[in-house]
Amino acid sequence: MSLNDDLAAAERCLDELNRTVGRLERQLDDSLDVRRVRADADHLRESVALLRASTNSPAPPRPPEVVRVPDTPYDSALWTDSDDEGLGSQDRHAP
Repeated sequence: MSLNDDLAAAERCLDELNRTVGRLERQLDDSLDVRRVRADADHLRESVALLRASTNSPAPPRPPEVVRVPDTPYDSALWTDSDDEGLGSQDRHAP
């Protein structure tokens, strides 16, 4: 693995750690031990960010969010009050 791959893997692990610490915070309320774990997790994230910056390795691009478009046809009632833009209305003539 390249350095960039290793740093990306560390960042993914830290994302999972933050999610897990968040669940612990909700379960254990606001105890000193949970605050200490949160501070340690935040410190690790800062350390990896500093390490990435010091190696001049750009952050890996995040994949774009996928937007699913259904195959079903649109409801034709949505288009009843619109003109065919650029073609003129049925009762008018284009200039």
